[in-house]
Amino acid sequence: MSHDYSEDKLVQQTTAAFLADPLGWQPVYAYNDETFGLGGLLGRKDDTEVVLTRSLLAALRRLNPGRPEDAYHQAVDALTSYDAAKTLLHINAEMYTLQREGVPVTYRTPQGKERSERLRVFDFEYPENNEFLAVRELWVRGPIYRRRPDIIGFVNGLPLLFIELKKHHKDLRVAYDENLSDYRDTIPHLFYHNAFIVLANGLRGRIGSLTSKYEHFGEWKRLAENEPGKVDFQTLLLGVCRKASFMDLFENFILFDRSKAEPRKIIARNHQYLGVNQSFAAVQEREVRAGKLGVFWHTQGAGKSYSMAFLARKVHRKLPGDYTFLMLTDRLELDKQLYKTFVGIGEVAEGEECRATSGPHLQTLLGQNHRYVFSLIHKFNLDNQEPYSQRSNLIVFSDEAHRTQYGLFARRMRFALPKAAYMGFTGTPLLGGPEDQLTRQIFGDYVSVYDFYRAVEDGSTVPLYYDNRGEKLGITTESLNDKIADVLDSYDLEEEKEERVRRALSQEYAVITAPERLERIAQDFVAHYTKRWQTGKAMIVCVDKLTTVRMHALIEKYWQQEIAVCKKQIQQATDDQQQAELETYLEWLQSTERLVIVSEEQNEVKTFQKFGLDITPHRKIMKDPNRDLEEEFKKEDHPFRVAVVCAMWLTGFDVEALSTLYIDKPMKMHTLMQTIARANRVKEGKPNGLIVDYNGLVKSLRQALAVYAAGAGGETAPDPLPPVDQLFKRYDEALQNCSAYLSELGFELSDLIEAEGFDKLELIQKGVEAVCLNDETRARFRASVHEVLELSQTLLSENRLYWPVYKQRQDALEALFEQVEDHRQPEDISDILNDAYKVIGQSVGVYSTGQQPGGDSGKLFDISQIDIQKLRQEFEHSPRQNLAVQTLKERVEKRLEIMLRRNPRRVDFSERFQKIVDEYNQETDRATIEKTFEALLNLVEALSDEEQRSVREGLDEESLAIFDLLCERKNELNPRTRNRVKKIAQELIEKIKAEIGKVDNWRAKDTTKAQIRSLIFNYLYDEQTGLPVDVYSPEDVNTLAEELFKHVYVQYPDAVENVYNQ
Repeated sequence: MSHDYSEDKLVQQTTAAFLADPLGWQPVYAYNDETFGLGGLLGRKDDTEVVLTRSLLAALRRLNPGRPEDAYHQAVDALTSYDAAKTLLHINAEMYTLQREGVPVTYRTPQGKERSERLRVFDFEYPENNEFLAVRELWVRGPIYRRRPDIIGFVNGLPLLFIELKKHHKDLRVAYDENLSDYRDTIPHLFYHNAFIVLANGLRGRIGSLTSKYEHFGEWKRLAENEPGKVDFQTLLLGVCRKASFMDLFENFILFDRSKAEPRKIIARNHQYLGVNQSFAAVQEREVRAGKLGVFWHTQGAGKSYSMAFLARKVHRKLPGDYTFLMLTDRLELDKQLYKTFVGIGEVAEGEECRATSGPHLQTLLGQNHRYVFSLIHKFNLDNQEPYSQRSNLIVFSDEAHRTQYGLFARRMRFALPKAAYMGFTGTPLLGGPEDQLTRQIFGDYVSVYDFYRAVEDGSTVPLYYDNRGEKLGITTESLNDKIADVLDSYDLEEEKEERVRRALSQEYAVITAPERLERIAQDFVAHYTKRWQTGKAMIVCVDKLTTVRMHALIEKYWQQEIAVCKKQIQQATDDQQQAELETYLEWLQSTERLVIVSEEQNEVKTFQKFGLDITPHRKIMKDPNRDLEEEFKKEDHPFRVAVVCAMWLTGFDVEALSTLYIDKPMKMHTLMQTIARANRVKEGKPNGLIVDYNGLVKSLRQALAVYAAGAGGETAPDPLPPVDQLFKRYDEALQNCSAYLSELGFELSDLIEAEGFDKLELIQKGVEAVCLNDETRARFRASVHEVLELSQTLLSENRLYWPVYKQRQDALEALFEQVEDHRQPEDISDILNDAYKVIGQSVGVYSTGQQPGGDSGKLFDISQIDIQKLRQEFEHSPRQNLAVQTLKERVEKRLEIMLRRNPRRVDFSERFQKIVDEYNQETDRATIEKTFEALLNLVEALSDEEQRSVREGLDEESLAIFDLLCERKNELNPRTRNRVKKIAQELIEKIKAEIGKVDNWRAKDTTKAQIRSLIFNYLYDEQTGLPVDVYSPEDVNTLAEELFKHVYVQYPDAVENVYNQ
């Protein structure tokens, strides 16, 4: 082959030339041309030296003028003296600190005074003041071997950049396995000062650190975040080796993390570098932004915690102001993980008092001068009259911002820290809905976006494969109605309580927790995971805590069966090799721990006992002081390999060794994306993660990917909020309206505000009594306070909200509201539901699909290969502004729910459950994500037509419901009769409402219920007002009167508060 296509000519010379122009590095070709000595080519004494001391001394003199010569030589000695007993990483970390922070020296001034200071090694403010050399083919001699790397980049004489090049057709893995690994073994001192290692073949390039496994060497595809991404070596050189970028990366984007089992040197990936620098610019503009620094959205697994550290470190280093960062989370495990990360990278000292243990402790910490304070948002639990701090150099990092920005604690935080700046961090924001709108209102717009699809494309996360393994279900008994009726009759329920039970039983919970179904899932899980036993750890997600414990027991049963089968196979082994393999597998089976991980709650022992379960043995393990289950599960070689969970560990919990995630829980949108991201962490030898779906999540997965996979760019902009002044005016008016209404009821809010102690408690009770005069007064009060609370959420970042004139009134209203709501708590129906669930569970069967447990489902596909734009079209957002970017599915469900509540049809339990089962089976049958929503669009049109029917009939919604009920069994009424029935429907419902309005809580009194029953019957039977006798028989009237009474009983708690007024 021609020399023009050789590695030297086509790749190495091209790279050196590009470093020279346009990047401005001085090229040097050493190979056999280097002469040694002070006046030699590079000033090296011999080929064992890896620091160009001539250049280093010149830089020290240039950057630190006027020091005695001895000081410069002290600095050179410090940078070229190494403790051979230390590890390569340890030495590299020490050198990095000296290079970044400066080299400590001590000398005497001309006046004879001893002086200690740090000499600067680099000029970070003006990168051009540093010397950049790109040296090709430099011979370096180690203790035994002599090697010649392709290109070494020296900055002020220190070898910060190592570039290993291969021919254009070679795989970069060869550069890592054959060359880099050899250099680290044979000339390790070349890497003592190294910052960046680049592997390239002229077309493609990757960058990593000296501890990076090959999988962690990342591409550099973009010079700006909004670029589409270009995989080539030239882009990497432009992004990394421009002088300003190189010095910025070196100074601000290198961490040494000792929190892991193996210490690591961390270099920011492309998306982190771009995102953090955009966020840094927002911090610089914090006054212009009025403290709203923006939302940092980098998908799960993209290194969000490290990005927070990079940003905080850069702010501390580059901006004046002695900043304190409040690292805020809403879950203990997130707080613990974030704190461990910052301790591991050395930003927080081990044992430093910077984690808030209580509200008062948090107040104390924020009053002190800590660089970092870690807290749960729930620690803002003091109802103080004065702020914690008036500091303007306080920045709040709110992790998983979409969950921590609302409510009482968030409002108290804003009051406690009125001058702080706020930045939200999230891996799965609540896109497209009112919550997203509120997020932007509080934190500002997205300051950086790195979505799921781009992360997989860049290799920051591994691809995720999806396997639909759900079973087909069926109702196995025709007497389900009778059996449920027997259960309800045995409790002798009041009508209202029975209706609550019936509504609860209409949900899918009873189906997905059916014993036979759980049994089959546990059997499949054990068979499937044990076939993948060498791939990594597993997590199975259940619908709730009770089911988690049930599932664990079933898994144990089938796990022990697998052990027994393996022992039998060993006895029947036909040769030594087969026996050895089976014995290794048996050892894995017997050593593997399978543990329940659920959060603790009050009365949990009693709750589990009600359902015949025992939580105590699991809780003992979870609370064992000698174990750290989180760390054990994260360690690849620890035998805790199967976690059975329902909610814990689904967010903010990174386990690189987790290869398979089994999901048997209905999930949607950001919760689903956070959960599946547990399996996408990059790890050596892990080509992909696997999501096993037992719950028919295809529909939700498609929707979540359509929103999150390709970023915020494709979303419809949310409805803009009104101007702040206009919102605040409405808030003030809402407060005044509440106070005025309470005054009408004979209660003065100002009295409650001014009272103390027992007087305040007594006034709260009096206020509640005034509000609960009747259903109408209570409903009006609740609606008024709801308006205040909703408006206050949109104004969380507005300082006026926390002025005493507003804050005191809202706090007092909330105290009354909470007491009123407490009076509305429904009775416990768990015992009734438990008995009913048993009946339903016995009636839900699993159909055989011919698939053996653990067998190939034939439904595996790569999520990362999905056509995201096609998905976006499928989940087209509504153009109607007042729907605030609801998906088509959500629109249908919401409209259908309202319509059914206003005009219900009687459907027996068998039909309800069969519908749920059919939908479940439909989802488990689907093997493609590209299915359209044509059926839903048709349904939307049908619903729209149904909503217009009341207009066509000349009736309002509530009269139409009565009309439909009276006509339901009469197929074709003539126009005259139809008009007569319409008139009856209109007049009768008004009479019923008038009668109900005379009595408070009419459903609680037998006499009142009898009066309403009598009114309905008499009206329908009356010759003047009632149903036409030529069409309706006395039996018809009796039946319809009873059905109409039931309709009124359910839909009209009182004359004012009913479904037609919501």
